[in-house]
Amino acid sequence: MPMSPPTAAQPAGRTASTPGDGRLARRIKDAVEGEVLFDAFSRGRYSTDASAYQIEPIGVVVPHGAEDVAAVMAIAAEEGVPVLPRGGGTSQCGQTVGAAIVIDVSKHMKNVLELDLENHTAWVEPGLVLDRLNAFLKPHGLWFPVDVSTGSRATIGGMTGNNSCGARSLHYGNMRDNVRAVDAFLIDGSRMRFGEIPWDSEPQSKLVADLLDLGRREADEIAARFPPLVRRVGGYNIDALSPRDTGSGTVRGSNRPGPNLAHLLVGSEGTLAFSSRIQIELARIPSHKVLGICHFPTFYKAMESTQHIVKLGPAAVELVDRTMIELSRAIPMFRDTIDAAVKGEPDALLLVEFAGEDRDEQHRKLRHLVELMGDLGLPGAVVEVTDPAFQRQVWEVRKSGLNIMMSMKGDGKPISFIEDCAVRLEDLAEYTDRLTNVFSKHGTTGTWYAHASVGCLHVRPVLNLKSEIDVKKMRAIAEEAFAMVREYKGSHSGEHGDGLVRSEFHEAMFGPRMVASFKEVKRAFDPRGLMNPGKIVDPSRMDDRSLLRFKPGYRIEPIETALDWSEWGGFSGAVEMCNNNGACRKSDPGVMCPSFRATGEEKDLTRGRANTLRLAISGQLGPDALVSDEMAETMKLCVGCKGCKRECPTGVDMAKMKIEFLHHYKKRHGLTLRDRLVAYLPRYAALASALAPLMNLRDRIPGLARLLEGVTGFTGRRSLPQWRWQPFDARALPAVPPDKADAVLWVDTFTARFEPENAEAALAVLAAAGKRIHVARAADGGRAPCCGRTFLSAGLVDEARAEAKRTWDALAPYVEKTIPIVGLEPSCLFSLKDEFGSLLAKEQAAAVAPLALTFEEYLVREHKAGRLALDLKPIPGAAKALVHGHCHQKAFAAMGAVEAALALVPGLESKVVESSCCGMAGAFGYDAETYDASMRMGELALLPAARAAGPETILVADGTSCRHQIDHGAGRDAVHVARVLARALEP
Repeated sequence: MPMSPPTAAQPAGRTASTPGDGRLARRIKDAVEGEVLFDAFSRGRYSTDASAYQIEPIGVVVPHGAEDVAAVMAIAAEEGVPVLPRGGGTSQCGQTVGAAIVIDVSKHMKNVLELDLENHTAWVEPGLVLDRLNAFLKPHGLWFPVDVSTGSRATIGGMTGNNSCGARSLHYGNMRDNVRAVDAFLIDGSRMRFGEIPWDSEPQSKLVADLLDLGRREADEIAARFPPLVRRVGGYNIDALSPRDTGSGTVRGSNRPGPNLAHLLVGSEGTLAFSSRIQIELARIPSHKVLGICHFPTFYKAMESTQHIVKLGPAAVELVDRTMIELSRAIPMFRDTIDAAVKGEPDALLLVEFAGEDRDEQHRKLRHLVELMGDLGLPGAVVEVTDPAFQRQVWEVRKSGLNIMMSMKGDGKPISFIEDCAVRLEDLAEYTDRLTNVFSKHGTTGTWYAHASVGCLHVRPVLNLKSEIDVKKMRAIAEEAFAMVREYKGSHSGEHGDGLVRSEFHEAMFGPRMVASFKEVKRAFDPRGLMNPGKIVDPSRMDDRSLLRFKPGYRIEPIETALDWSEWGGFSGAVEMCNNNGACRKSDPGVMCPSFRATGEEKDLTRGRANTLRLAISGQLGPDALVSDEMAETMKLCVGCKGCKRECPTGVDMAKMKIEFLHHYKKRHGLTLRDRLVAYLPRYAALASALAPLMNLRDRIPGLARLLEGVTGFTGRRSLPQWRWQPFDARALPAVPPDKADAVLWVDTFTARFEPENAEAALAVLAAAGKRIHVARAADGGRAPCCGRTFLSAGLVDEARAEAKRTWDALAPYVEKTIPIVGLEPSCLFSLKDEFGSLLAKEQAAAVAPLALTFEEYLVREHKAGRLALDLKPIPGAAKALVHGHCHQKAFAAMGAVEAALALVPGLESKVVESSCCGMAGAFGYDAETYDASMRMGELALLPAARAAGPETILVADGTSCRHQIDHGAGRDAVHVARVLARALEP
């Protein structure tokens, strides 16, 4: 039986007449090439976006192309089932959640279809990510200038559906100004091109005729009701249908030759049609940019000054408030930038950018800005930034504003619901001051950032939506804020759209006649209400708790955790730090998230894993979901790279969460033979070394590796590390007492048993530098101390804790004397800084963490202090080094030390490969089940770069498994930095 169109009371809910999931899923699977995901775990992962809402979809389809979309639309129409287009899933008003078939275009439909360099236009698919598009355009000197802060994961289709704006909309306008045409599927399956048509042309269809009639009939009402602001994205853009130029919503002049029907789809949030191809207008990349960071003693003064600053003709004027400054300083990847850019303790900053082709003109405008600030009573309040690299770093902090704000720990979070109201610049200071008083009246505060230049500030009151009281506060604040916006003749939706948050308030904003026009447009396109129902028209209440992520009765199942989660108020608090904004989906080659970059699947994403964990521990995926095989599949490709720990501004630490998960899962299901072989390696390593010739036969007898794959779980397609019969043994060297040692060299199991030459090279370099080195050995005289990482990889936290205590006993006398602890294997060394915090007593972990240094960090520190007497010579025949950074080196910002250490070698030029995980991640790449994923990760950047390097280039990688991946995948030898420096010593 067909499903009835959703009503205002249930805009996105499922009814009893929804076709059975099994039958509907089978029918779609038979019709499409793409993935069809109707299981509970997949539906759960797609039930949220970056808003406060959570609605379980009927199912998810990941189409391979437009034909798949057409097939799903046809089936949905026949069955009477809603459909919901989705890109990156980063909508902040609930646009991309609903009880519908979610069609995710982000994995496959992401191509540039046509590029017209002469006319500066391109046809693109809706799943194309903005940053990927701009990387493609850059060699041509072009870019797409709607530069939203989420450009690393925002798709062009999502930006079109949302009418996105960006930091430089003052100069370039919003999506509506930059979309020329759209090819779309209507709900009946028909295809239609929406674009510009002459006013006097014959309508191509009844739909077009009806729309043009509406525009003519309502021209006066449109002119009266639509505020004359660039930042007006609420409702439908029916002013595009009006023969009158209302002057609202665009930065362009009048003289329109005719209506552009594509502009009606822009901002329609997928409620009218499904965009399959989008024609966009491109712009030339400005040749020169300068940045002025204006410091203000009060927030009010910053808002008051904006109207004067925009008269200088900037490309952007962006706000950063005190809360964002303080939170940014607490995030490792932003701390140095903030310290360099911010002077003193300002209450607010305005980032003022000037851009254009004339360098002198931009510098002249920057001087005028300095003069203006002096005239405003703030002399010396501008930090002038002309270095392009530092400008990019500053803008990266601003672009991460949302996630930085969401990094607050605890149940209270900045909530998006009056996120982007827009008012005229002359009203901005008074509006923000009054709104701050509203927050105070309700016992809360707000965070502020974003687009001061166009009077659109992203403000989020701090509320706890688990609390009925705070949900009521949310409604009260919304009503008071929107009333104030109407008083100032502003717009209640200035960038992030309507969705489930603001659609309810359209009648108060635009009046009942305009809302009736919105409904008329909706009915003309979608008479049965099947396209993303409940958004823009026929909405629910914005504070309907049944639609919120934290619904009435939300509770966490009791969990006896293995690790310490007190910093977050418990394991659930750490999981709930994920706000779904999708920074982990970023398209650039940073650290996170390597598994998602390899597969493109929501399941293999930090956000996807965090969502699944939250649903599991709150009982929403059924009993025992945390220890289910489905959860194991969700966590399977997490490589523990710690990229999210560094690059997720909200601090989601999925590597630590995976350890916690594995502890519970393995406790329930037991260990495999492969788990035991990896976990207990440090304890049987001495025996294995003694039997090295026998242990290494696996890779020397043809076919034996394949034969053993089914027994051990190690892939037969890759060789294993070779055991050394004569390993490195610290006990063979004289001990250096704490009062005599300059440093402790901690030689890990992998270095000692597989590559002892690395330890020998390190000792040679340190000795040549005049350092007295104690090599760590067990306090009881037994096997060498171990960090416990291999046990953590199998969830054996108690065993790892025992190893950590042995290591502490070995190092304690030196830690007491604050002697540096120097390590060679990054994953082991950084365990002392990270995992030891959960394995040792707090005072012990706090004492050892600051002393733990990589080999390169120690050398560079001593060099800067003038304590490194190291005489290095050029390496014959080697003038270049190509460096791959271990994930943990990148996660803990240690790559700068690697480059600085290599720079000590005269004549050696080093370059770091822009890559994420090599794909090995310890034992991950040796697993038969994850070998293919491992190779896909390696092929993203590292392996092609290694193959392309000339024979005279030294390949450098500090990680044992990284070196193995390079050897296996590129056929090249890579070496530890210690080996490079040892080669540069005098003979």
